[in-house]
Amino acid sequence: MFSIEAKTKPSVLEALFIVFTVIGMIAIAIGQLGSTPHIPILFAIIFLIFYGLIKRIPFKTLEESMLAGAKAGMGAVYIFFLIGILISSWIVSGTIPTLLYLGLSIVTASFFYTIVFIMTAIIGTAIGSSLTTVATIGVAFMSIAGAIDASMALTAGAIVSGAFFGDKMSPLSDTTNLAASIVGIDLFEHIKNMSWTTVPAFLISAILYSVLSPSIGTFDASTIASYKASLLETNFIHWYAIVPLIVLIICTLLKMPAFLTLIVSSLVALVLSMFHTSLSLADYCAILYSGFVSETGVEVIDSLLTRGGISSMYFTIMLVLLSLSMGGLLFALGVIQTLLEKIEKLLKSVGALITGTALTAIGINTLVGEQYLSILLTGEAFKQKYDEQGLHPKNLSRVMEDAGTVINPLVPWSVCGLFIVSMLDVPVMSYLPFAFFCLISPVLTILFGWLNMTITKK
Repeated sequence: MFSIEAKTKPSVLEALFIVFTVIGMIAIAIGQLGSTPHIPILFAIIFLIFYGLIKRIPFKTLEESMLAGAKAGMGAVYIFFLIGILISSWIVSGTIPTLLYLGLSIVTASFFYTIVFIMTAIIGTAIGSSLTTVATIGVAFMSIAGAIDASMALTAGAIVSGAFFGDKMSPLSDTTNLAASIVGIDLFEHIKNMSWTTVPAFLISAILYSVLSPSIGTFDASTIASYKASLLETNFIHWYAIVPLIVLIICTLLKMPAFLTLIVSSLVALVLSMFHTSLSLADYCAILYSGFVSETGVEVIDSLLTRGGISSMYFTIMLVLLSLSMGGLLFALGVIQTLLEKIEKLLKSVGALITGTALTAIGINTLVGEQYLSILLTGEAFKQKYDEQGLHPKNLSRVMEDAGTVINPLVPWSVCGLFIVSMLDVPVMSYLPFAFFCLISPVLTILFGWLNMTITKK
């Protein structure tokens, strides 16, 4: 997107006015009106077009800048299609159900908060959706916490931490794919690089939850047992169901491109599904397009397993294309360049640059309340600066997730914050101090930046 040449050079005050107007439109529409981000972004695009016309920039030029911005996201679009297919194929092969079953098997009363954290992390990674994890198994854990008289705020914090670990590290996650695609790096290279900050944050969080866990000998495990029984009845729990995951890991270690890795793992999963299902070719086509529909009768299990398909990716794909089109206009109008030039003198060192990137992602989350936009706007704003300092783009994508993806649930008026409160019935400000993973991640990424640890040069 940085190949888009600025057609005008606004003053700093003018650039700030445009940015705050756009952010205000999006924040009000999402926070006050409950709109999806697509509508306010579309109106922001219209606002920017009229601003460009007032500046006497030809509409054809503005249109070309939007197309150039959207073109930057086409690689991500194909990856998102394959992610939808992978999720569907992993469900019918039993990979996701088997991972859920294994996760449920480790739940005990001892170290309760740690178990909640670890298990939601496993399930979040398996299904690639933090909000689905919170709305399903997270709600179940809140019921168990009430039965054993555990802290609801601490339990909610552990659920949020685990769910957003999965959202951050899963190859099935929209945000993970988005962060990698924005800076133009391989998906699995991005995930591997994130482990330098994510693993320490995970371990520190697990230790904190262990220290705070209550000393309880037994608890009513009937709810967990019923979920496991429901999973067994699906006939999706098999030892060989883990093979697609192993294939994915092997392909990653062999440094195969994410595009090919997702195809190979999906094909293996579809072949394995034939051993325990009697689906026709028409059924497979329908599932790969529309997703798998679970009908066990158990709401939590059905919510976890009714997922996938190409069509499930349309929301994210439309958001990506609209946001990148808006980004193309912001660059063509010289808004981003003007603001970056103003703060450039403050971003001379690696530590300062990473800190500035992290604070930008946190700021957008706080102002707009949307994690996708925190990734998209931060990535486009700082991509050139990382290039100028000779830093590999995977440093930027890591910071975008460390300070973008995991911060959204900590903002009371954000999309994730509002959803989590409605599901867990615990205020954001109550669980915020105990969402250790979400709090530690941005601290570590800034600290590593100043210490020049795990920073990769080009």
